[in-house]
This record gives sequence, structure tokens and C-alpha cells, in this order.
Amino acid sequence: MLNYFEKIGASTLYYINEAGRMGIFLYYSFLSILKPPYKIYPIIKQTYIIGTLSIFVILFTGAFTGMVLGLQGYHTLSKFGAEGLLGSAVALSLIRELGPVLAGLMVTGRAGSAICAEIGVMRISEQIDALDCMAIDPHKYIVAPKFIAGLISLPLLTAIFDVIGILGGYLVGVGLLGVGEGTYFSSIYKTVEWSDIYMGLLKSVCFGMLIIWISSAKGYFVHLSKGGGFGAEGVSRVTTNAVVLSSVSILFFDYLLTSVLL
Repeated sequence: MLNYFEKIGASTLYYINEAGRMGIFLYYSFLSILKPPYKIYPIIKQTYIIGTLSIFVILFTGAFTGMVLGLQGYHTLSKFGAEGLLGSAVALSLIRELGPVLAGLMVTGRAGSAICAEIGVMRISEQIDALDCMAIDPHKYIVAPKFIAGLISLPLLTAIFDVIGILGGYLVGVGLLGVGEGTYFSSIYKTVEWSDIYMGLLKSVCFGMLIIWISSAKGYFVHLSKGGGFGAEGVSRVTTNAVVLSSVSILFFDYLLTSVLL
């Protein structure tokens, strides 16, 4: 029985320490963003890696999400004789909820895992220690460009996701199911307001920060993580944990932000 309580206490202390490490990591990351010198090329490079290379999966996911919404929405609305509201149903679902969430999840799987693995390999190969020895701030050199790129890329990817999803719903609703083209777009124009767009953009910014923060911190502290260590197996475990934690955090903060903003 005593060993059981010891394990509970050890686990509690571990997670408290990890939460503290990640909080301090976030503080120093934002501090490094504000601290000169300001270099543009690393930000452009990370924006290309996080944003541009994610466009294909965003286009693919957005198109089929919009098509499914158009198909399901039409058959649901037809029960009430409200097929003319298909455009607004698709647009509001994408702009408010599905666009930011699915875009965030796709970027987590494609870019978040790569960021965690990259920083984790730098840690176990002692590259981060070498930066410290040369008096180079690792947060400024490694993490800050990724944070800025994530905050830029996620809102843009979410906007692309929304537009492609609305067009996917248009292809199904207008092209296959016979909804009027003018009816589809006029319902979007009448119902979508700036507050809806603002909610989606705010969510995408928060999700971008969460993805980069969790992925970077998990890789940075791979040597201190449970199941981590200085080997390839430790990096793979921490990368998996980072993707899972980022995905769960996106869903949690999606509910939290929705409850606050609605």
C-alpha cells in the first residue's frame, strides 16, 4: 500500500514539474521573440515548412470535409424543407468549428511531429548544449522562428480550408443535388457575420501557438520526459506524446473558446 501511494506522489510531482517546465519554456519563447536581433530568413523558412508544405493536405481535407457537409446537410435540411440554407450550414460549420480544428489537427500531424523530432534530435545529439556553450540563445535561434511561423501559417491555412470546404459543399449541393447556385451563395452572404470569421481566426491563432509550444517543449525536454532519454526510441515516444497532447489540447481549447465567444 505504501508503494502505491509513493507512485502516486512521484507521478504527481513529475507532472507538476513538467507543467512548470513547459510554462517557463513558453515564457522564454515569447521573450526571445521580442528580443533583437530580428532575422527574417529563419521565419520565412519555417513558414514554408509549417505552412506551404501543409497546403496539399489542407486542400484535400477541406474539399472532402465540405463535400461531406454538403451531402449530410442537404439530406438533413430536406426533412424540414430548408434546402436553401445549405450554404449557410456548410459555411458556418467550417468557419466556426471544423476549419480551425481540422486544420490544426492536420498541421499537428504533419508539422508538429516534425518539429518535436527535430528539436529532440538536436537535444540528444548535444547541439542545443553546443549553442549554450557558444552563448547563443536556443529559444531565439530554434524556437522563436517556429512560433512566429506557426502564428502566421495557421490562420492562413484555416482560411484556405474554409474556402475550399465551401467550394466542396457547392460542388455537391449545386452540382449533384440541384440546389440553386444563387441560393447557395446568398444564404452564406446573409448568415455569415464578422463575429463568425473572428471566432475562427482567433481559434486558429490559439491552435497555432499550442501546436508549436507543445511540440517544441516536448522535443526540448526529451531528456527529462518520462519514457524519453538519449536515444531514437525516446525521441519517437516523445514525438508521439507531443502529437497526442497537441490534438487533445486543440479539442479542449476549441470547447473553451467556443463557450467564451458564443
